[in-house]
Amino acid sequence: MGNKNSCCAHSSPPPGRRDLPNIDSYGLPEPQESTGNLQHISEREPEDWDADPSLHPKAGTIFIERSKVSDNGLARKRSQNHLVDVRPLKKSSSCSTIYLDDSTVSQPNLKNTIKCVALAICYLIKNRTSHRQLDIFDEKLHPLTRDGVADDYDKHNPEHRQIYKFVRTLFTAAQLTAECAIITLVYLERLLTYAEVDITPANWKRIVLGAILLASKVWDDQAVWNVDYCQILKDITVEDMNELERQFLEMLQFNINVPSSVYAKYYFDLRTLAEANDLSFPGEPLSKDRAQKLEAMSRVCEDKVTEQALRNGFKKWSSMDNVSTGGPRRSVAILS
Repeated sequence: MGNKNSCCAHSSPPPGRRDLPNIDSYGLPEPQESTGNLQHISEREPEDWDADPSLHPKAGTIFIERSKVSDNGLARKRSQNHLVDVRPLKKSSSCSTIYLDDSTVSQPNLKNTIKCVALAICYLIKNRTSHRQLDIFDEKLHPLTRDGVADDYDKHNPEHRQIYKFVRTLFTAAQLTAECAIITLVYLERLLTYAEVDITPANWKRIVLGAILLASKVWDDQAVWNVDYCQILKDITVEDMNELERQFLEMLQFNINVPSSVYAKYYFDLRTLAEANDLSFPGEPLSKDRAQKLEAMSRVCEDKVTEQALRNGFKKWSSMDNVSTGGPRRSVAILS
């Protein structure tokens, strides 16, 4: 804790320090500034952190801002089906059938979440504001396949389907979760903010790969090793994966924390993006088994509230359901 020297050979430039109270205000000594490469904890939070969407829950996400910029046909394009330009019919609930959205903030739908993340990356590339990039992410300098890249690899923007196929392949082979896809997007935008680079046709694959690699290790309990990605991408070496991970972490200033409020913001912004581009989250019919589970979970929450109310001296009035059966009504269910 008291070591002033850094174990890292390269250090990212320290962000501006915040104004802290001096000894006259609270009788506490002023914090000492770091003398080596290791930053003091007070120096790790930049003054403009409230403008960083990957840190502050109220800051607007970059992909939402760029999605509002009209471009050559991508805005409001039917992303669910590129072959048939027909708005899909929305299923509505009736007296006999109830349709529920299978995706929630705590358990997102994997396929739809990856589609939304791929669409967000597509907007980040097409509506980029600069062309600044680093060599570690350049696919020509560090190709992912032995075939290399075409001469005009940096000229043509990738389509949504191409990005989705690349991300989907990695997630399927590594058996990653939908939550990991959202964390991947958070790390990607944090990289754009911290390193002041932009995602382009020349570097998008390696930037996405680095974000997935880091997100899988931070989020999943059983992390995928770098050598496992070499089994998915046959022509990439472990040394290249290690260097990609190391430099990605350095550019993030080793800040891999994602607050729950930021995670929820990215989830709902992805849903907003999906709705704006007709990328619907299909509803699933409510089955009898799931209805019993939902009712049982609601009863558990109701019992907890009732117990707490009785402890506080509040009187609970019985409903007609409880009166008709002579006691509290219970549902037979299996909680998973």
